[in-house]
Amino acid sequence: MRVVVNRTLCESNAVCARLVPEVFVVDDDDRLQIKQEQPPPALRERVEHAVRRCPKLALSIVED
Repeated sequence: MRVVVNRTLCESNAVCARLVPEVFVVDDDDRLQIKQEQPPPALRERVEHAVRRCPKLALSIVED
């Protein structure tokens, strides 16, 4: 599993960062950063939830 952000759609609302701070963070320039592009399987359910909750549908999961 790999997490991908569509930079065109992302507004850095930080919904994902609040839900899974181990994977997502909004930096000092108000840009979403992915801390773990390939999060461990233990975080999968939470990452999937964060992807679904993105208000701009800017996140996706790619299966490797």
